[in-house]
Amino acid sequence: MKKDSKIKAGVVGWPISHSLSPRLHGYWLDKYDIPGEYLPYAVKPEALGEFLKSLAKKQITGLNLTVPHKEIVRPFLDEIDEVAQRIGAVNVITVQKDGRLFGRNTDGIGFLTNLKTSVPTWSSSGSSNGAVAVIIGAGGAARAAIVSLLDDGISEIRLINRTRDRAEKLAEIYNDPRITVCDWQDRSKYISGAALLVNTTSLGMKGQPPLDIDLSELPLTAVVYDIVYNPLETPLLKQAKLRGNPYVDGLGMLLYQAAPAFQGWFGRAPEVDQNLRHYILEAL
Repeated sequence: MKKDSKIKAGVVGWPISHSLSPRLHGYWLDKYDIPGEYLPYAVKPEALGEFLKSLAKKQITGLNLTVPHKEIVRPFLDEIDEVAQRIGAVNVITVQKDGRLFGRNTDGIGFLTNLKTSVPTWSSSGSSNGAVAVIIGAGGAARAAIVSLLDDGISEIRLINRTRDRAEKLAEIYNDPRITVCDWQDRSKYISGAALLVNTTSLGMKGQPPLDIDLSELPLTAVVYDIVYNPLETPLLKQAKLRGNPYVDGLGMLLYQAAPAFQGWFGRAPEVDQNLRHYILEAL
C-alpha cells in the first residue's frame, strides 16, 4: 500500500466534540502551509487499546490525549518519558518509525511557559528560587504544576484541596519536603507570603461555582494563575485584577502545551501569539 504523503495526527477522548485541539493545530497547519491533518477521534475507554494498535496501519503519526484517557493509556505504550511518569499522565503519543508508541506529558511545559511568558519577571528575577507557591486542587493539572515548579526550583508548595486525603496522597507520591498539605478551611490564611497562587480545579469554570477565597492576605506582588480558560477572566482573576496583582489566565497553558507536540509531529516550531489566542477564543 502506498504511503500517504500527508502527515496525520489527532486528539482522542470520550467525548471529544468539545476539544479545541483540532482548531488549534489546524490553525498552525494552515499558517505554515504544512500538508497534514489533525482530526478528533471519539474512542471509548474500553476501546483505547485496540485503537492505539491501529495507529501505524492508519498512518497516524501522533495523538493528543484528553479525558478520560490521560491516566489509563500507560499500559498500552511501549515507552514513557520520565516527566510523564512523575506526573502520572500522558497527553502526547508519538508513533516511532518501528511502530512503537512513545508517551510524554507537555502539560507541565505548557503551565510553566505560560507563567513565564505572561509574567516575564518570574524568570528574569529568579523568583521561582526561594518562592512559595500555593496550589489549589489535587488532580491531573495539579500534578503537572507541582512537577514543573519543583523542577524549576520552587522552595515551597502549599497544597490545598477540598478533600485533604487526596492532597495527602498526592504529597506522598512525590515525597518532597518542599510540599506541605494545608487544610481547605484555612486556604485564605495559607496564601500569606506566597509568590504564586494557582487554581488547578474546575471552580470558576463556566457552569461551576467560583473558587471561594479571600485574597486579602496575598502579597500584591504575587502572581494569581487560573488554569480555567472558559471564561477567560474567572472570578478569581477578577479579584486579582481589582487588587492589582499580576495574573495569568489558562488559555496560554492550552496553547503552549500543544506546541512541542506539533513540532514533534509536523517538524515546525509553531508560534503562540495574539492572533492565535483570538482565533481560539472565537470558538468559546
